[in-house]
Amino acid sequence: MCEKREMQMKGPLSDDLLQKMNAYWRTANYLSVGQIYLYDNPLLKEPLKLSHVKPLVVGHWGTSPGQNFIYVHLNRVIKKYDLNMIYIAGPGHGGPALVANTYLEGFYTEIYPDISQDEEGLKKLFTQFSWPGGISSHVAPTTPGSIHEGGELGYSLSHAFGAVFDNPDLITACIVGDGEAETGPLATAWHSNKFLDPITDGAVLPILHLNGYKISNPTVLSRIEPEELEQFFRGCGWTPYFVEGDVPEEMHQLMAGTLDKVVEDIQKIQKHARNNKDAARPRWPMIVLRSPKGWTGPKVVDGLQIEGTFRAHQVPILVNAEHPDHLKLLESWMKSYKPEELFDENGKLLPELSDLAPKGNRRMGANPHANGGILLRDLRMPDFRVHAVHVPSPGAVEGQDTLVLGNFLRDVAKLNQDQRNFRIFGPDETLSNLLGAVFEVTNRQWDAKKKKNDEFLAPEGQVLDSMLSEHQSQGWLEGYLLTGRHGLFNCYEAFIHIVDSMFNQHAKWLKVSSELPWRRKISSLNYLLASHVWQQDHNGFTHQDPGFLDHVINKKASISRVYLPPDANCLLSVFDHCLRSRHYVNVVVAGKHPLPQWLTLEEAIIHCTEGVGIWQWASNDQDAEPDIVMACCGDTPTLEILAAVSILRTHLPELKIRVVNVVDLMKLQPCSEHPHGLNDKDYDSLFTKDKHIVFAFHGYPWLIHRLTYRRANRNLHVRGYKEEGTITTAFDIRVQNDLDRFHLVQDVIDRLPQLGAKGDYLKQIMHDKLIEHKQYIVKHGQDLPEVRNWKWKAERRSV
Repeated sequence: MCEKREMQMKGPLSDDLLQKMNAYWRTANYLSVGQIYLYDNPLLKEPLKLSHVKPLVVGHWGTSPGQNFIYVHLNRVIKKYDLNMIYIAGPGHGGPALVANTYLEGFYTEIYPDISQDEEGLKKLFTQFSWPGGISSHVAPTTPGSIHEGGELGYSLSHAFGAVFDNPDLITACIVGDGEAETGPLATAWHSNKFLDPITDGAVLPILHLNGYKISNPTVLSRIEPEELEQFFRGCGWTPYFVEGDVPEEMHQLMAGTLDKVVEDIQKIQKHARNNKDAARPRWPMIVLRSPKGWTGPKVVDGLQIEGTFRAHQVPILVNAEHPDHLKLLESWMKSYKPEELFDENGKLLPELSDLAPKGNRRMGANPHANGGILLRDLRMPDFRVHAVHVPSPGAVEGQDTLVLGNFLRDVAKLNQDQRNFRIFGPDETLSNLLGAVFEVTNRQWDAKKKKNDEFLAPEGQVLDSMLSEHQSQGWLEGYLLTGRHGLFNCYEAFIHIVDSMFNQHAKWLKVSSELPWRRKISSLNYLLASHVWQQDHNGFTHQDPGFLDHVINKKASISRVYLPPDANCLLSVFDHCLRSRHYVNVVVAGKHPLPQWLTLEEAIIHCTEGVGIWQWASNDQDAEPDIVMACCGDTPTLEILAAVSILRTHLPELKIRVVNVVDLMKLQPCSEHPHGLNDKDYDSLFTKDKHIVFAFHGYPWLIHRLTYRRANRNLHVRGYKEEGTITTAFDIRVQNDLDRFHLVQDVIDRLPQLGAKGDYLKQIMHDKLIEHKQYIVKHGQDLPEVRNWKWKAERRSV
């Protein structure tokens, strides 16, 4: 123990550098406290008054001093080793620390010139924090140097790995809060080191910020034995280094020595791997920083211990008219940082301290990787037309939509291999979703052990789908996109809900960052949802949930896009558009089972560009007003609508039917609500003002009602998924949810009493067919031949 203490005191820092770094840390701590409490008298040039304190004091202090400590030490190694490094703040509300440090390094003022490097700028810096129209208490898009929203915990380490994939010179310092470490996504993310190629990727340096407490409870990792904690990380494949204590001078020396060791370890690993082409998985270093929660803050308030307890988590001293004695405690606390030794008379940081920060883009706040749009290059896009399905007439051929898309994505991957800026992410579903063609040109990236019968595993690859975690897939992709690259996430539709809240955070990030002139637009987050609700004949009810669409449309119209292409050619056109787009969340739902193909490629391009349109070849109302509008959105609903139309036109040839297909779901909203929305005149020209609309929809029916409730035509009848399912045939799932052709025909008849006896007899036929269907599948285990073999009659196509 004495030997360890002596090593701490010696360390790599000279006395002069130690004192300067400690002063810089004090400055960051002072600014953090000032942001939480003050809106006047920022340098305490006069005695502190209650009028100098914000009327509503909110914020989080507990994590800030530890993060300030880390930041100043990372600045030192960036300068010493000329590192390309970004900082991810995982602890929830560490906003004061990151704002303080980016202000001290000067970049905050460069992008927000009114927050100047003087007393007036300090006043504005303090006032804006948790203030109406100001900045949040957590790290946010408004915080320079950030790619990680601090609002919801659990994703910092996933983002860190996503950032360094295909970024061989980048080191991401990821500060993991010990409360955050208890979340499922973060606990899983420690295994991301099995997917990092030391030759082609950068490095992640996790720093577990072990300060012991959450809001009001201790943290698990802080209360297990040191040996168990070390074994945990070694078991996850890391080499942990421990920095523990509360004496600043000793901690500075220990942290400096540890960081030197860790950076040199990283450089040694990368040099060996790259010089020797050795991609064997190394044991990457990490740091466990154990320091008191609220370090350097008030020790005791009103007889209760604050520093080193959960009470330091948020506002450690309540300062208001009801607690007049607390004002002196706050003043004493802030003066303990000796601001007069840190700033000149104008409120500018002393030059000997400002020199400690890196310069230019080496500043973590200014690093271009933390503003990925600066680095973003267009994808090299192949001609999707070469993958078109030949459709001689509507429904004449069948195709598997995602299988066709897989060939296109293979070409995208191949064209961008040397640019190293495109990846496909997913939870072990790339092959299942029929995108396997990509493995003709690339592999799954995997740096753990391989066995003889493994497929497509290699240390380097453009596909990351070998981890059965939707959270990691989403987090890696987000980190990849936020640092200026392109990609997509393919997933089973029902289980994309696992990342609902991650989608929320990313959509909010896009919304806020789009309002910041200095934030550049990034590539869109593209979801491909396959194995969808209508294809679960063997999985049944557990794998049925189209509700992600409802979730997505709740977000800002400037961000959210939802596409349901009816066939493979439409899917090609839609995905080509999505991969080229910027700053959206694009959700594309597509099937993988054989289904009829409706449109030629040129027809598909026109239809998808319009987003919605009348299918004239399926309609017969060209010379008269329609009696009924049959609308559809999604591949399976399109099939059933067209089958229903064929029945109606056979039995009721005088009935005038208009078929409308929707690809872009947001077209249904008014243009005042969504940029893709139709104006009322165009909507009415498609759906009419007063005719009944029978609408077959891929998802929950009420979503269509939500999108169209402002429209003039109130005669809308939507059929979609209504939580019915079991292990049964594909068609029977549609029957159980009233989305099948027989129910749709009945629905039309019920809306049109003028059909009279002809309608009554056809309705009876449909009843009979439904009974026949049930009896047939129970006996034969498959759908009726007329369902399995049904085709649209080509001669009915009109031009």
